[in-house]
Amino acid sequence: MGLGVPFNIASYALLTRLVAQVCDLKAGELVHSIGDAHVYKNHVDGLMQQLSRELLPFPTLEIDPTIKDIDSFTYDHLKVVNYKHHPKIELPFAV
Repeated sequence: MGLGVPFNIASYALLTRLVAQVCDLKAGELVHSIGDAHVYKNHVDGLMQQLSRELLPFPTLEIDPTIKDIDSFTYDHLKVVNYKHHPKIELPFAV
């Protein structure tokens, strides 16, 4: 839950937005189902620290609206606006 899931959610949310744009649709919601959710023992302290933090406002994603081909996107076509974050929490690879 600590390392892979946040990355997967962000990746699929981005992909959903990109596909919606090239199909002239508006992205709705992303539903993520987890079949085997687990927390590794050496991640418990870091995740408890994360859960105790104040929730910050979500950033927004701006995508260049002129891109209409999924293979044409580059990082230059994306802009994350108002991204605020807490200090990094080190989560080691699971053992």
